[in-house]
Amino acid sequence: MRTILHVDLNNFYASVECLYNPSLRNNPVAVAGDPANRHGIILAKNIPAKKMGVKTGEAIWQAKEKVPDLICVPPHYDKYLRFSRAARKIYYRYTNQVESFGIDEAWLDVTGSENLFGNGLEIAEKIRQTMKDELGLTVSIGVSWNKIFAKFGSDYKKPDAVTSITKENYKDIVWPLPVSELLYVGKATAYKLNRRAIYTIGDLAARDPALLKLTLGKWGLILSDFARGLDSSPVRMIDERSAIKSIGNGVTTPRDITNADDAKLVFICLAESVAARLRENGLKCTGVEITLRDNTLYTVNRQMQLPCPTCYSEDIINAAMQLLYRNYDFYSGKHLRSLGVRGINLVTADAGIQLDLFREDNLEKKEKLAKTVDQLRYRFGHNAVLRAAALLDDSLRINPKDDHVIHPYSFFR
Repeated sequence: MRTILHVDLNNFYASVECLYNPSLRNNPVAVAGDPANRHGIILAKNIPAKKMGVKTGEAIWQAKEKVPDLICVPPHYDKYLRFSRAARKIYYRYTNQVESFGIDEAWLDVTGSENLFGNGLEIAEKIRQTMKDELGLTVSIGVSWNKIFAKFGSDYKKPDAVTSITKENYKDIVWPLPVSELLYVGKATAYKLNRRAIYTIGDLAARDPALLKLTLGKWGLILSDFARGLDSSPVRMIDERSAIKSIGNGVTTPRDITNADDAKLVFICLAESVAARLRENGLKCTGVEITLRDNTLYTVNRQMQLPCPTCYSEDIINAAMQLLYRNYDFYSGKHLRSLGVRGINLVTADAGIQLDLFREDNLEKKEKLAKTVDQLRYRFGHNAVLRAAALLDDSLRINPKDDHVIHPYSFFR
């Protein structure tokens, strides 16, 4: 039987900020976005703020209604990445099977390490104490025979704790919990399950998988397995990388986008980032997808195929604008607050390209220009080379390739 750990760095962003500024430690502290750029939400909070009711994801003004003296600090992702990498080095002392689930969480398969370091609980205690001694951070660790229940364990008791979920006790610990506590059961899925009298994880485990499939499709079968502890997905090796299926960037703009010209400025910045990342990974996209969210938070995704694979920003910009013109009407009275661009259906950069007699693109010239721009930005920073259009409005000039929020990885990779 496998031994899987799930390590969760407690209140990670806020804990790191308190390490750099110890005077914050005993005060209610939250790491929050910039309201001026319409990113004014709580990204993380420390224990005092959590006890006073502050929640991740709520608006800053909502948090300050609960805690008027809440101290809000801006995020510093370079610091968080540094501590995340240091934490991974500690995990590597015990196993080479370490799989990240976001910047502050990771699964470890320590099955092959138990003869060296003790059983799963002993290894978890060693990691918990080492993190505290060497990094000054507390962690919650779940120990189980599969990834899903290991994550349950790390969520079950916080902060600074180790919880073991075994085949003997999981029905007592996991099954009484609300079904919304199960990984990948969001509000919509929980609502559908509740309507069918499935309120707890135990209810879900007891329901016929065939009936769940009628309700949720293949997700019904997956969630049924999760509830019964039948997850057998492996923990990835240190250097193992999943295939990249798409590359994209999105941004909430500092002000509403009211016309196509302003939208194009944003798409230019986003496409520059997407194209650069495609080239970094030796890939080309054969399709482009855009995401549009208006000021009522209604969101649409639209995509199109390209005539031939590309890793150049101008091709991505042109496709994005075609999709915008086809699918959005600025005269509707609704303005855009968020835009995204994604390169999809990726192929390797050296894949054969079907030539077109009617295309006038000079591919060799475009390739040399792109490489030169990449080299200049690598040496002197992103703003060393900008398109002239990006200078028209400073408020819409962004660098999504470097200034981005770090999102969790998908479990299904």
